[in-house]
Amino acid sequence: MKNKILVAPSLLAADPLHFGRDLKEAEDLGADWHHFDVMDGHFVPNLTYGIPLVKALKAKSSIPLDVHIMVNNPDQVALDYVAAGADYLVFPIETVIHSHRLIHAIKEKGAKAGAAINPGTPLHSLEAILPYLDLINVMSVNPGFGGQKFIPESLTRIRQLKAMLKDLKRDKACLIEVDGGVNAETAASIVEAGADVLVAGTFFYGAKDKVAALNTLRGIG
Repeated sequence: MKNKILVAPSLLAADPLHFGRDLKEAEDLGADWHHFDVMDGHFVPNLTYGIPLVKALKAKSSIPLDVHIMVNNPDQVALDYVAAGADYLVFPIETVIHSHRLIHAIKEKGAKAGAAINPGTPLHSLEAILPYLDLINVMSVNPGFGGQKFIPESLTRIRQLKAMLKDLKRDKACLIEVDGGVNAETAASIVEAGADVLVAGTFFYGAKDKVAALNTLRGIG
């Protein structure tokens, strides 16, 4: 039986003046998670939102909140976002210092631990922590801005990562999330490569028919 594909609309593409409305609409239409990007203006060339908004969103949310912190100091701030309400806390492999320690600290606080990897970072950077992660976010664009074009070579990386997890018998325990350029043209090949979770910002929040967008991402219809 084919596993259900989880869809996590990215609030980066929602209306910042109406986050509560857009969050509720996504839930009502059947989204599985909310994806929330934190950007510090240093690790990525953009500045977005922080802890107060995570707290506000968590208070209104009835589905998991997937928080991706694109920051230079994940070791120092990750647990603050868990305390604010992150159900999944995803840190960048490129800037974390004590990844093993951080993963266990996140789990001890009751959240799932994830690592994100940028397009130019070798997959072997994740090898030592694959036995402990709950999620890996494969960035299929260079992070920092929404609406970018999918990098085709990401499909090979997803397949390789899936094989690595299968070798460890962790392909069911650790989800592969793909973030960047996910739309009607790319979703099917991303899923075929091995993705479990699709992050969609512009494609979902910019759609006139959001139910159709969700169905397209899940390969329904």
